[in-house]
Amino acid sequence: MSTHPDQSGPRIALCAGEASGDLLGAGLIAELRKRYPGAQFAGIGGDRMRAAGLDAWHDASELAVMGLAEVLRHLPRLLRLRREFRERLLQWQPDVYIGIDAPDFNLGMEKWLRERGMRTVHYVSPSVWAWREKRAEKIGRSADRVLCLFPMEPAIYAKHGVDARFVGHPLADEMPLDPDREAARTQLGLDAHRKVLALLPGSRVGEIERLGPDFLSTASRLLAGDPTLQIVVPMANEHAREAFQRVLAAHPDSVSLTPRLRVIAGQARTLMIASDVILLASGTATLEAMLAKRPMVVAYKVAPLTYTLVKGLGLLKVDTYSLPNVLAGGRVVPELMQHDCTPEKLADAVTRFLHDPGAAAELEPKFRELHLQLRQDASARAADAVAELLESHHGT
Repeated sequence: MSTHPDQSGPRIALCAGEASGDLLGAGLIAELRKRYPGAQFAGIGGDRMRAAGLDAWHDASELAVMGLAEVLRHLPRLLRLRREFRERLLQWQPDVYIGIDAPDFNLGMEKWLRERGMRTVHYVSPSVWAWREKRAEKIGRSADRVLCLFPMEPAIYAKHGVDARFVGHPLADEMPLDPDREAARTQLGLDAHRKVLALLPGSRVGEIERLGPDFLSTASRLLAGDPTLQIVVPMANEHAREAFQRVLAAHPDSVSLTPRLRVIAGQARTLMIASDVILLASGTATLEAMLAKRPMVVAYKVAPLTYTLVKGLGLLKVDTYSLPNVLAGGRVVPELMQHDCTPEKLADAVTRFLHDPGAAAELEPKFRELHLQLRQDASARAADAVAELLESHHGT
């Protein structure tokens, strides 16, 4: 099986750049280990991948750099890391390199290794369905095989002659089909008889600064209509919490809002399950809200210049951009983008779900169907796709 005669299993290099990638990597290593008990795993990963058996040459956090200014500041270090990593991979000669998400780092690495005769896999497709479909072709030049989390993605790659496989989404494997709302409310100490609104303005500082003011004005309007409403805001980390507190302090209704909003550390998933409605920023959180089977209102705002450029250059290929709507192939949940993202419209959309149990109930079977579609035992299917590539390569 291995091209290395001195060992019983293949050498598998992996590289993940953030927490979500570390989770995917750990699941993949565990499944590959079942297929190849003698396999060696090395590369870049976090605590979970280490625990699964990765010999980590670098920690995943070394790649987690956000925003242009930060990237420029860290550029010399990142270039040095890339050079060292390349040299070490060439020396180690893995049978396959698996880049997990982190496209800015991994796609370049995959292309470079592939040009030198190494097999490469890219796990987690960038959003080719939303942005610049031609990227699929470019990704195909980097990876021998792309492992996709969503069912609509392989068809896009097929148009460009790229081998892509739908493996399912690990979140769908992890989350229960029937979430226990009462248990979630008890866990968070929420009043079972009062309605709950979960407010998720995003996990990145820029997002919180853009959406925070509108979300707070929406909260004011909703509390005026129903003073018993419980509004809870989960914060992903300390940076996000500080950014939200700054936005709250600067808000005109700050004095009346501050005591009535409960800001909590983490626990976003538990809160989603506990809530009656979720008001949230577009992103992976919309998928989690769908898997929690809760009605949601999705908001999206980018810097005005970015929006003008994206629209003007025709870079955005879709009318719907939140994952539940993309997966359903139509508008299942309300999305309020850019100019439509106003406190008035957000409050109206949330109120509809709060006051019309029928509207919320209607979503549940749709969300359940989508959950089942994504629930494919992703780690096992990803491992099968990697194993197939390894076997075909070595003619066994």
